[in-house]
Amino acid sequence: MTSPPPGQSPGKGAAVAAMFGRIAPRYDLVNSVLSLGVDRSWRREAAALALAHAPAHVLDVATGTGELAMLLARGRSGARPPEVTGIDFAHEMLDIARLKAERAGLPIRLERADALDLPYADGAFDAVTVAYGLRNFADVPAGLREMRRVLSAGGRLVVLEFPPPDERPIGRALRWYGRSVMPTIGGWLSGDRSAYAYLPASTLAFVESERLADAMRSVGFGDVRFRTQTFGISALHVGVAA
Repeated sequence: MTSPPPGQSPGKGAAVAAMFGRIAPRYDLVNSVLSLGVDRSWRREAAALALAHAPAHVLDVATGTGELAMLLARGRSGARPPEVTGIDFAHEMLDIARLKAERAGLPIRLERADALDLPYADGAFDAVTVAYGLRNFADVPAGLREMRRVLSAGGRLVVLEFPPPDERPIGRALRWYGRSVMPTIGGWLSGDRSAYAYLPASTLAFVESERLADAMRSVGFGDVRFRTQTFGISALHVGVAA
């Protein structure tokens, strides 16, 4: 990788945590409305890849309200579900995730933790996932190194992220949607327009999928590959801990 992903700022983590805390109560609703429900299929695909090799212990980083963690905890059909731990830096998000997991009867361990300083031993997990949280890290390479550290040899990292829209017509349409529609609808539903202006702006400031793949390789992941989802709106990256 020629240069690290942008957005490395010591104060970024606290500011983003506070923002997600404010929008936590309506977060799932707004996600569903803004994506027309397609975000569920993106997470299902990520969960299937993370569970493909029957991991016993899975960590979901930046778990938010626990949507991906619950898919992971349900496991694959006919296989023993893994033990799932979800971490986030916004306690308001975790409170919602705990309530949802309890209602679903899923024994997910949910903890407040810093993705840049994970409180787990080296090699503690067989798979690590992060869905739409990596671009919010104050230091993306440091976060990738931490996720590599807590993975066992041969374990998988699965990353869902929004790549910045390109200059094709669909990309220009996505830029307009993020600039005009998301702040309006997201602000109306959540009561926090600034949060839904930040989220598309953070996508525009993030790296392209190829550079994210390079970043994963640079911290020790092998067999790194990615594919886009739904006309390039989302991207799914996978890497194996060497």
